[in-house]
Amino acid sequence: MAMVEKLCFGVGDGGVVSALLCRPAKARRLLVLAHGAGAGMSHPFMEKLAGELAGSGVATLRYQFPYMEEQRRVPDAPGVLIATVVAAVRAAAEAAPGLPIVAGGKSMGGRMTSQAVAQCPLVGVRGLVFFGFPLHPPKRLGTKRAEHLGKITLPMLFLQGTRDALADLTLLRPICAKLGSRATLHVIEKADHSFHVLKSSGRADAEVLRELAETAASWAERIEEIPSKLAENPVGVEPSQKLYRN
Repeated sequence: MAMVEKLCFGVGDGGVVSALLCRPAKARRLLVLAHGAGAGMSHPFMEKLAGELAGSGVATLRYQFPYMEEQRRVPDAPGVLIATVVAAVRAAAEAAPGLPIVAGGKSMGGRMTSQAVAQCPLVGVRGLVFFGFPLHPPKRLGTKRAEHLGKITLPMLFLQGTRDALADLTLLRPICAKLGSRATLHVIEKADHSFHVLKSSGRADAEVLRELAETAASWAERIEEIPSKLAENPVGVEPSQKLYRN
């Protein structure tokens, strides 16, 4: 059974945001998990995913972006979102010292995590997990949102549905191929951007969530065998990024 602890941490000018540390008794690694644009860390998808990950030995630190913390509809500016990702990784390292860290998130949360790493390596993070990378807006095909991925040297796991309106696989597959061994693409048949599957698929959403968690856990275990200079030193917590336990 996993214990869930309420935390909060500072994000510089972004104020203080809430977080939830879900840690199973025999956790082997920690995923710093950011939410998507339209739903916060307590959305049913995020809660169920954290539960499935815990069952696979993965602890999670879910956290709010400032706009969600303040119950605003419009996401913060990219600079604030990226600063929140950086602060969340530092808070995770302090909250669960000793656990190998991977980072990522659902949709926008995953993309902002990748942008943070592309701008300044998150020391201690061993890899990135994208639960539905939002490659483009619905019905507006493009690859501009993936241009920064070439700057990332960490292993990346893309978990994508074949019905995802925000990531046409005919565009995403070549991107992953170009990234080479850094990218792993795991496709969920007949799943949409929310990883909902049609009844005609013969599967339930709960099965898909379990597949997402088990795939992420096994991938994270494999990449721990890859030497990484970025993982040699733990992430420090700056005075302005204090972690508070409730």
